[in-house]
Amino acid sequence: MDEHRDYMKPHDDQNPQYAEAAQEKFYHIDPLPISNLAQKIRAQLQKVIIGQEDTIQLLLVALLADGHVLLEGVPGIAKTLIARLVAKTLDADFSRIQFTPDLMPTDVLGTNIFDMKASEFRFKPGPIFSNIILVDEINRAPAKTQAALFEVMQEKQVSIDGTTYPMEDPFIVLATQNPIEQEGTYKLPEAQLDRFLFKIILQYPTKEEERRILERFQSSYLRDHTAGVESVCTKQEVLNARQIVSKVHIQQSLLDYIADIIHHTRHNGDLYLGASPRASLAILAASKAMAALHGRDYVTPDDIQYVAFPVLNHRVILNPDVELEGYETRDIIENILQEIEVPR
Repeated sequence: MDEHRDYMKPHDDQNPQYAEAAQEKFYHIDPLPISNLAQKIRAQLQKVIIGQEDTIQLLLVALLADGHVLLEGVPGIAKTLIARLVAKTLDADFSRIQFTPDLMPTDVLGTNIFDMKASEFRFKPGPIFSNIILVDEINRAPAKTQAALFEVMQEKQVSIDGTTYPMEDPFIVLATQNPIEQEGTYKLPEAQLDRFLFKIILQYPTKEEERRILERFQSSYLRDHTAGVESVCTKQEVLNARQIVSKVHIQQSLLDYIADIIHHTRHNGDLYLGASPRASLAILAASKAMAALHGRDYVTPDDIQYVAFPVLNHRVILNPDVELEGYETRDIIENILQEIEVPR
C-alpha cells in the first residue's frame, strides 16, 4: 500500500480535547490489552514479513473491527503469505479456498448429500465454515460462485435448501486478487466489493526492504519459513478485544466529520458513484479500532483520515473523463479530505 501523506498518518500523541470529552462522558476503558495483543501478532508476522507495516496495521484493524479484507497487488509481494500468517497467529480454524473458473458455489458453501445408512440427506459443510478464510484469487471464479459469498460475508450465515447455518465468530474473509493479469478473471461486482471493510493495495518493497529480504533468505529461500510463526491469540481474546473497541468514545463532531466525507463522495463531479452508508459505518468501526490500537479510548480525526482511503477506494467509481486525465481514486479521496474542515 502506498505510504499515506503526513496528514493521513495516525499520531500517538494524546489529544487533550478528545481525551477530556471521553472522560466527561465516562467512556473510559482500558485499551492496553488490545495494544499488547497487536504487538504479539506483529512480532510473529515480522519473523517472516519485511516491510508492509501499513498492510499489517490495517489487517489488525479489520480483525478488531470485525471486517473482511481484499488484498490487491501484483504477484510475488506476499499477499497470500501475509493472510496465511495472520491466520496462523490466531488459535482459530483456518481454511483456504483457491478460486478457479470451474469452482462451483457448492464447492465453497457445502451441499446436502444422501446418507445411505440413515436413508436421509445430511449437510456437508464447505470450506467457508471456518474462522479465518483465505480466498485466493477471488476474481478467478465466475459470477455465480462470487455471489455465493454475498450472504455469508454480510450476514454470517449460509442458506442451503431452506435451512440456515450460522457461522462461528470470529469470522473473517481475507481475499486476494491480481490487478494486472486479466485473462481468465471476472471483475468483482460493486455489491461484492462493498462487503469488504478494506481494500488494501500492496506495493513493491523499497530498495532497502528488498535488500533485507535477500539477506534474510539468501540461504533458505525455498524453505517454508512460516513454521516459526506461533499462535499467540485465542478466539475469545479476539471477541473480548472487539467488545473493548465497541466502547471507544467518538465525539459528535467526528460523527459529523465522517458524514461530511461520505456526503462529499456522493456530490463530487469527479466521481460517478459515491459511497454507501455501509462505508460510513465502516469508517466508524475502523477508526475506533485504530484508536484502541494506539492505546486510546477515544477517536481523533487522524484515525478517521488514516482509514478513509482503504475503506473508500473500492466503494467509489471515477468518472470516465477524470480517469482518462490520469487521476486515480486516491487523488480524489485525498482532495475530499483536504477540502473538508477538520473538527477542532
